[in-house]
Amino acid sequence: MRNKTETTSMHLTRRAFGAGLAAGTGFLAFALPVRALTVDQARQLIDKLIADINATINSGKSEQAMFGDFEQIFVTYADVPTIARSALGPASKQASAAQMAAFTKAYQGYISRKYGRRFREFIGGKIEVIDARPYKSYYEVISTATLQGEAPFDLRWWVGDKSGRNLFFNIIIEGVNMLASERTEIGAVLDKNGGDIDKVIADLNAS
Repeated sequence: MRNKTETTSMHLTRRAFGAGLAAGTGFLAFALPVRALTVDQARQLIDKLIADINATINSGKSEQAMFGDFEQIFVTYADVPTIARSALGPASKQASAAQMAAFTKAYQGYISRKYGRRFREFIGGKIEVIDARPYKSYYEVISTATLQGEAPFDLRWWVGDKSGRNLFFNIIIEGVNMLASERTEIGAVLDKNGGDIDKVIADLNAS
């Protein structure tokens, strides 16, 4: 487990990178059956995702200018509604359709800015896909990330097609489950706002 300081640190060391991303997406494996998706398609999806991330961080744009690019990457490759609903946890069952739509939109921007700030510091490093395999009821794409001056570390992307598209819905970073970590973080925001989802949405839009 990463401590809170490591998770929130803006300095992208090996641990901070993993913990920072872990702050970016509960466990939904049981809910994501594989349909027509193949292991090659899962690997191709993550290959394209990584290529787009690398292109963005090496584009020479400012951090602020990158945020829109990262949001588009997230929307293109991630199962955003599933991740957002998982992050909101049990409160999603009480949310109206309008609140869920607003929360999902706010959440995708929030996550994109969080990713953007950390990947901005990833310039000079690399992520490479090394393997892919069937795993439980979905696929796991295995990659390694290397930061300057750090030993490579493990990134595992979980890919499913429950939404009707081939998308990733979780990343495991050296054993840290992003979905579970994000549910804890959003849960803390809910607690701070007395369970008021509209206030949570406002907080995410402002962060």
